[in-house]
Amino acid sequence: MRRKPLRIVLLIAALSLAGCNQPSPVASVPPPQAAQEPAAFASLPPGAPCSDKIHRYQTVLRADQRTGNVEPPVYQTIEQELSEAAQACVAGHDREAMALIQASEERHGYHV
Repeated sequence: MRRKPLRIVLLIAALSLAGCNQPSPVASVPPPQAAQEPAAFASLPPGAPCSDKIHRYQTVLRADQRTGNVEPPVYQTIEQELSEAAQACVAGHDREAMALIQASEERHGYHV
């Protein structure tokens, strides 16, 4: 006769644990607003090493922005630094542009 109360206890325990399998709500982050591409980025010389480096850096930076891994003020600072590098790149000053990119990467911990 003791088996019946044990079965009831086991049944109650099983039912209470079954409720634990419900998915938890997941917090979502609103999508970031589309970033405007400065004119300097649009006119980068195709195939130039500085152009490729700027595009790679920007791709990683934008991915970090979308996932929330970079704070908006830091994102804006890096974008400004990349704009300066892009201006040098467009002017044909590849070495200067690469130096500006490298300085930004080191300052912010990016190495792309």
